[in-house]
Amino acid sequence: MFMDKAQMRRDLRTRLMELGDDERIGWSRDACQHLVNTDQFKRASVVMFYLPLPHEIDVTPAILHAWQQGKTVAVPKVSWQQRHMIGVEITSLETGVATEEGGLRNPITGIPIPPDDIDLVVTPGLAFDKKGNRLGRGGSYYDRFFDSNKLGACKCGFAFSRQIVENVPVDNHDEPMDMVVTEAGVIKCE
Repeated sequence: MFMDKAQMRRDLRTRLMELGDDERIGWSRDACQHLVNTDQFKRASVVMFYLPLPHEIDVTPAILHAWQQGKTVAVPKVSWQQRHMIGVEITSLETGVATEEGGLRNPITGIPIPPDDIDLVVTPGLAFDKKGNRLGRGGSYYDRFFDSNKLGACKCGFAFSRQIVENVPVDNHDEPMDMVVTEAGVIKCE
């Protein structure tokens, strides 16, 4: 059955909000364990994560693991006026972060990381399919970031297995993931 992006976003937001705290915490922890066990994570020196929204899969355990392993951790810093984002290094989850539009946690400060230095980008989304197509929240920030920087980094979708769908509707500007990690395991995209 064909579903447009707007309808799929509504359905997936509802699915995420239906998750209980115990499921969200446990499944997030399991997905983080799968992520840190991938070769892509183990080889990475610089990993770009994200600061999760309240109903998103929580990547915090993987961020903490990355710091324990001596990796550089970056997160997106969004410029709403310029409609783009850059990766900035963070050294704490507790300070230097503002909650902005739509609940997004945006770093106030941080050293910009050259895109060529990023080895792995852990990418949130509302839905992914097994081909690596991603449905984001509609701003195309990640798509523009991936396209404008021609990253050599591995693009890793990060989601709950209930966010994996048969087909994500795609547009020409949509950038596919190389793999998707869920609490159920790792999907190598076709």
